[in-house]
Amino acid sequence: MKSLRILALAAALLMGFTMSAMAAGTCTKKIESFDFVVDYSGSMMMSNKKLGMDKVLVAKKALANVNAAIPALDYNGGLHTMTPGGTLVQQGPWDRATMAAGIDKIKSCNDIFGRMTYMGDGIQQYEPFLSALKRDAALILVTDGDNNRGADLVSTISAMYASQRNLIVHVISLADTPSGEANIKGIAALNPETVVVRAEDLATSEAAVADFVNRVYCKEAQEEVIVLRGVNFAFDSDKLDDRAKGILDEAAAIIKEQPNTRVVLSGYTDSKGTDAYNAKLSQRRAISVKNYLAEQGIPASRMTAVGQGKSFKYDNATENGRYMNRRTELSFK
Repeated sequence: MKSLRILALAAALLMGFTMSAMAAGTCTKKIESFDFVVDYSGSMMMSNKKLGMDKVLVAKKALANVNAAIPALDYNGGLHTMTPGGTLVQQGPWDRATMAAGIDKIKSCNDIFGRMTYMGDGIQQYEPFLSALKRDAALILVTDGDNNRGADLVSTISAMYASQRNLIVHVISLADTPSGEANIKGIAALNPETVVVRAEDLATSEAAVADFVNRVYCKEAQEEVIVLRGVNFAFDSDKLDDRAKGILDEAAAIIKEQPNTRVVLSGYTDSKGTDAYNAKLSQRRAISVKNYLAEQGIPASRMTAVGQGKSFKYDNATENGRYMNRRTELSFK
C-alpha cells in the first residue's frame, strides 16, 4: 500500500494538484505543543529576491498559511520573536484566530543596520521556556540562518537536544547566504525527524503547506487512506471538473493494480448550509466520483460511496479552507 500512496501522490503533483496520505478529520496528534520562533534580526528585514518582499513578510505569510491548515485539535501553541526577543502569542491552548492575530503583528519596519544576529544566544535564553512546553513539543524556527555574533547556533541547538527530551526543532528557511544555508543544514543533521521547508513554498503553495502540517503535527496516517485534494468541488456542486477527472484517471489505473481490495469513496462539504442538505450533497459528490471511476473500468461492486456531510478539517471562514473541505477521500479495505 505504501507504493500505492507514493504513486498517487506523484501523479497528482505532476498535474499541479496534490494527494495527501493524511485523512482529513482523522489526524492523530504527533505533538502536544508547538512554538513559532521568528528570527527578528536585521537580515530578516532585507528583501527576499524570489518574492520581492522583505524576508520577514514572507515568513509572516508562510506562518499565516500554516496556522490556517493546522488540524482543529487541542494543541498548545505560542509565537515569539528573537534578536530582539518578544512574545506575540503567549504559550497556551492554541486558538486559530488568536494565533492569526499574533502573526498579523509581525512587522518589517525594524532597522536593518546595527542589529546583529545573536540566534545562538537567543536560543540559550529561550531554553528555560522550552522546558515548560507540553511534550511532545515542536519548536518551529523561522530564520534565514544567519548568526554573526555570540554562541554558535548549531552547537547551541545540539546542546539543547541533550537537555530537552521529546522536542524537535523544525525550520522554515529563508536562507540566502552560504553561512545561513550551512547553519540550517547543520540543524537538520542533528535530528532525523527535523522538517526543513522553504518559506517561499509555504507562502505560495497549498501542497507545501499541507505536507509541512502533516509531517509536523500529525502522526503518519494509515496506509489505507488517501485524500484526493485535487478532487474538490465548486460550491453547491457535485460536478467533476477536468482537473479532478485527470487525477481520478491516475487513481483508476492504480486501483486496478490492487484487484483484491474494496474501495470506499467518502465525500465532504464545507460548513455552509444545513446538516441535512450537506449530508445529501456529500453523498452526491461521492457518487460522482464512483460513477467516474466506474467509467474508467473499476467495477461498481468494488466501490462504496459514502456522504460524510460537513467537514471542519480546514478553516471554513476562508474561501480556500472551504474549497479544501469540499474534498473526496479514497479508502482501501
